[in-house]
Amino acid sequence: MFERPRSGERAVLVQLDLDQGMLADRIEELRLLVGSAGASVEAVVTGRRSRPDPALFAGRGKVDEIAMTLKAHEGDLVVFNHALSPGQQRNLERELQCRVIDRTALILDIFAQRARSHEGKLQVELAQLDHLSTRLVRGWAHLERQKGGIGLRGPGEKQLETDRRLLGARVKALKTRLAKIEKQRRVQRRGRDRREVLTVSLVGYTNAGKSTLFNALTKAGSYAADQLFATLDTTSRRLYVGPVGTVVLSDTVGFIRDLPHALVAAFHATLEETANADLLLHVVDSASEEREAQIDAVNEVLREIGAGDVPQIMVYNKIDLSGAPAAANRDECGTISGVFLSATSGEGLSLLRDALAETAQRVCVRNEVPDATV
Repeated sequence: MFERPRSGERAVLVQLDLDQGMLADRIEELRLLVGSAGASVEAVVTGRRSRPDPALFAGRGKVDEIAMTLKAHEGDLVVFNHALSPGQQRNLERELQCRVIDRTALILDIFAQRARSHEGKLQVELAQLDHLSTRLVRGWAHLERQKGGIGLRGPGEKQLETDRRLLGARVKALKTRLAKIEKQRRVQRRGRDRREVLTVSLVGYTNAGKSTLFNALTKAGSYAADQLFATLDTTSRRLYVGPVGTVVLSDTVGFIRDLPHALVAAFHATLEETANADLLLHVVDSASEEREAQIDAVNEVLREIGAGDVPQIMVYNKIDLSGAPAAANRDECGTISGVFLSATSGEGLSLLRDALAETAQRVCVRNEVPDATV
């Protein structure tokens, strides 16, 4: 096993062009992710392939280039902005003689650092164990029996099976505890449904400004920072929106393109809050050149968690950076479908409040209409 240095790690990034498009943006996003994890970016290695190499993902020549770059910059970590198989990861570590992690492991590491609540920590641990389950052999490479020899026969396989058994027991315990939390959430939702309280969830690409907007609306004081995945734990507050009363507004984890499936599965209880909301405020960084691609990435995750059909109001945040004026757009039915605002300066916040009041009023009127069925 390769040990993690005590000081900040020096990372070499690898991004291959596999015809996904937006290569420069993917590299910049990887830089931000690595910085959020606490490592410094020393160099970036790029290349183009029609498909990944089965053994090394990047191919022999590119791996040699990565090795030279690693040596030149005295790096101690290689980060692939791709999903690596356990075999590819082991082969790369053997060739490069350093730790190699993929995009999934990187995001899991950031989540592990950010989790604050008991539920959040349980969810992150479950996702990490799911990712680790196929990579257990890495910890017992010195006990592998492939080569045979004195002292190498027997214990390796037994220890590996023991580890798998212990890991399986821990996964089962985590799922049981999270199922209990999920049951509690369902009870809370039923209570809100009986009171006919409109539930609204903030969703959006990571670092779009959701927590800043949440604080501006509710004065909650939730943690907000200019970094990826600053918020992991769902926070809910009541928000007064005028004569119709209050709504329940929830701040949720940000999404990202190619979000690891292990995280989606582990955060099921949290993400279910989004799927069961009456309305989604889809927060967009209007100053980002990749806002359309980010909107598509968020909608893809929403479909994956069963929230694709939940009504949305697009909230184009950061107009203080984009230069756009505060405004509210309406669709062909006269319903507010988009709001341009700045959560930092407060410009346009009143328009969003008006939109929430209108939506709450429609829900209230709909609930008051008597059932005409016999």
